[in-house]
Amino acid sequence: MNRGKFITFEGIDGAGKSSHIAGVADFLRARGKTVVSTREPGGTALGEKLRELLLHETMHLETEAMLMFAARREHLAQVIEPALARGDWVICDRFSDATYAYQGGGRGLDKGKFAQLEQWVHGHLQPDLTLLFDLPLSVASGRIAAQARELDRFEQERADFHERVRQAYLERAAAAPQRIRVIDADQSLEKIKNLVEETVTNIC
Repeated sequence: MNRGKFITFEGIDGAGKSSHIAGVADFLRARGKTVVSTREPGGTALGEKLRELLLHETMHLETEAMLMFAARREHLAQVIEPALARGDWVICDRFSDATYAYQGGGRGLDKGKFAQLEQWVHGHLQPDLTLLFDLPLSVASGRIAAQARELDRFEQERADFHERVRQAYLERAAAAPQRIRVIDADQSLEKIKNLVEETVTNIC
């Protein structure tokens, strides 16, 4: 059986990536693919418990990074790797690029330590395609404010934090252009949808 494909969705809070995840899953299922849709941190019973801690409890930067990768290791073992081995397609809301951007770019985690954790946890596996939804911080902030909901501790960070996250994402994309496709998220939903489907079709 052929190995499945692994697609991840990335972007700063408010970039709108979550709006397109279900659409891509439907798009792939219409083409006969079996799709597993999941998220990080989370994706497993243990991962969801760690997610609650990560989103709401203050902690040391390196504790935060290691918990992110602990949740990821469980996620890989329990969900992602078995699905790919079955030939399923896995769609994941955030993966290690998010850790590079948020803990690395946003919080200042040493890049060498990030690289060691990434190599240890999934040096054998990277996504086949990463869709990075990018837009100006001012637009993203306005979208979040319009949702009128309680914000997690990352969303509550200052604007300079989120700008560092955005720049780290773009840096990561520049270093891996064959994997990471930057999507201009400051346009109509229909245009974004068409671009996303065109990009996904290229790996089908």
